[in-house]
Amino acid sequence: MVEDPRDREDGLGWVSRAIFGEARLWLGVGPGCTEPPPGHRAVGRYAVVPSVERARFLLPLPSRRVGAASMLAYNALRPLRVRVNRLAVGVLAGLGATRLARMPVLTIAVPAAADPAELLLTAYLARIEGRRLHAAIGIRPPDPHHKPTLQLFDDRGVPWAYAKVGWNGATRAMVRAEADALRTLPRGGGHFPAVPGLLRELTWGDLAVTLVEPMPVGVRRLARPERPEVAAMLAVARRGGPPAAPRPLAGSPFLADLTARAGRAGGPVVAALAALADRDGTTTLEFGHWHGDWVPWNLGAYRGRLFAWDWENSGSGRPAGFDLAHQAFQCALSPHGRPVAEATGAMTAVLERYGPAFGLDSARRPLIADAYLVELWLRTAGLAAGGAGWSEKLHPALLHQLAARLRLPGD
Repeated sequence: MVEDPRDREDGLGWVSRAIFGEARLWLGVGPGCTEPPPGHRAVGRYAVVPSVERARFLLPLPSRRVGAASMLAYNALRPLRVRVNRLAVGVLAGLGATRLARMPVLTIAVPAAADPAELLLTAYLARIEGRRLHAAIGIRPPDPHHKPTLQLFDDRGVPWAYAKVGWNGATRAMVRAEADALRTLPRGGGHFPAVPGLLRELTWGDLAVTLVEPMPVGVRRLARPERPEVAAMLAVARRGGPPAAPRPLAGSPFLADLTARAGRAGGPVVAALAALADRDGTTTLEFGHWHGDWVPWNLGAYRGRLFAWDWENSGSGRPAGFDLAHQAFQCALSPHGRPVAEATGAMTAVLERYGPAFGLDSARRPLIADAYLVELWLRTAGLAAGGAGWSEKLHPALLHQLAARLRLPGD
């Protein structure tokens, strides 16, 4: 039976709606290579890996070379179990034998007289880049901050670019923010990590798209992924320069920014921020920049140097040590699946161990931890307000954690 995946409510459904949302496109997925209806011509075929019900990846099928490359490129970045699975699928793709694994095929077709570049994002990107491009597309469950990412390959199977796609108000802002960040980041020298270059920023229909250089082919997973890269974090905070003079939390642009955002969000976060400012307003901190999503899955090693990508949450005027707090909290929350209270405990333990390198003593570490939780809540609320929905992991547990730590009435 042929199915249009855009009718689904799972990861395959939302990715299909975001990338192949044009109503004139025909999409069909079935047990074999589905032929389009009369009056249409196929412009792309993907193997759905491993199945429609458990879709994790759309593997492009223009050639064996491209199919294999889409599974094997950057495999050294992935955990061992994922690496082995992708290697197996990549070998099948290289042999032209994906059907042996009974993976269903998704066919994309356009009306016979239509220009594919007007209906299909990949075809449009190929036109402006002046070459045929093929997209490998990861699939994750629907989530407030997930954006489709297209890994683009040329006909030789060589990585050409990453296309980050913003499909709603929240994610459009994120991909534009990454473009802005990549324009201004330092390029080389010292402990500052290597970063991808910005190729293009564009709008296609209601999608915001940022094209980013591919990572070096030899980039690898960090040997100790959850160990903080303290020197690199400090280089990011200081943009490769000297430390900034500490200043009190009260009167800082950072506190003013949190206050403005809390006012827009409303609710208990306003009281939490007021309690934080009352408790720690005279405490001094070094302020600078942060990556904004410094986690092991956004980092790699290449020729002895750290490589960092996904800068869409970066910003200035943040306390030195925020990236340290973020890595510790998110590593506990996401890959280890720990609840907010336990992730907070993991964060405070990491701040105690590594915080002194950032000038964080016993008085400053609770301020960093609680200010980070406020920042994270405001980010979560901003995504929800942008139409992406609430994170079940963080809402409302994060507010309860703030209330408990800041001793707010009623908790």
